Amino acid sequence: MHSTLVITILIVAFTLIFDFINGFHDTATAVATTISTKALTPKRAILICSIFNFVGAFLGTSVAKTVGSKIVSYASIPQWVILCVLISAIAWNLITWYFGIPSSSSHAIIGALVGGGIAYTLSFNTVNWDELFRTVILWLFLSPVIGFGVGYVFMFILNKLLSPFKISIVNRLFLKLQIFAAAFMSLNHGTNDAQKSMGIITMALVSGGFISGGFTVPTWVIFCCALAMALGTSLGGKRIIKTMGNGVAKLTPVSGFTAQTGAACVILAATSFHAPVSTTHIMTTTIMGVGASKRFKSVKWGVAKSIVWAWVLTIPITASISGLLIMLVKLFI
Repeated sequence: MHSTLVITILIVAFTLIFDFINGFHDTATAVATTISTKALTPKRAILICSIFNFVGAFLGTSVAKTVGSKIVSYASIPQWVILCVLISAIAWNLITWYFGIPSSSSHAIIGALVGGGIAYTLSFNTVNWDELFRTVILWLFLSPVIGFGVGYVFMFILNKLLSPFKISIVNRLFLKLQIFAAAFMSLNHGTNDAQKSMGIITMALVSGGFISGGFTVPTWVIFCCALAMALGTSLGGKRIIKTMGNGVAKLTPVSGFTAQTGAACVILAATSFHAPVSTTHIMTTTIMGVGASKRFKSVKWGVAKSIVWAWVLTIPITASISGLLIMLVKLFI
């Protein structure tokens, strides 16, 4: 029981580290457009993002249940495997953060979980492939496409509606509206992203026998994950903010507002389907859609191509890292 308690504490600590890294890694998702259009200073934008990320984490646990109990059963893997899964996801997050690549923290943890489950059991049956396809793989492809479409259509409509007005008046109005858009985006980011960490901690608690009677996320887990993400967000992610803010497409107050609002709506829809989506994927493709509505050449497709490769490779790479780490550990235990 003593060793179980120790490894549970380690899992909680590493999960909160992952959540913290997720916070500063994904801060760009919510605030890059607001900062790049100078609607807010970086400090104020990140403060608003931190507050609403914290609040959003308390708005549900359905995504946590998907991550913690429906993709890989907590009964099929021991706690030390969960710890290896976390280390693998954290490693990938740090690598992509260092190079300024807006990859998905969500898919990093899910890929590591799938690879870890298969490596430990030496069986593909340990993964609920139907659930993985329905809530992860399907949304991996759907959410960026929807994000692009929403960004394109929203921007096209706004361009038509605002064409009679002076650009200076429109810019002043949408600089104000971008503040609300950033808050809305941050709220939905916290609702979806913080739940992944809640799912991992609860998975470890159930696996260790600290929770009985079903998969229920304790209140203290919600609070700790909300706080870790908010603290991580408060540090920001300057490298990724630069890529997201103007690296994909040149943004104005109107297009920045459209990208944030459109992306937030797509994330809200995904959360209602209990899908652990990538806010980074959605925000990036929404920015692409917004830029393409003006003209396709305005999107920096070379930058977009490198980002897409990071998306495609995240799940197989983190699954491989996790699988190799677990195979190595198995040699010594």
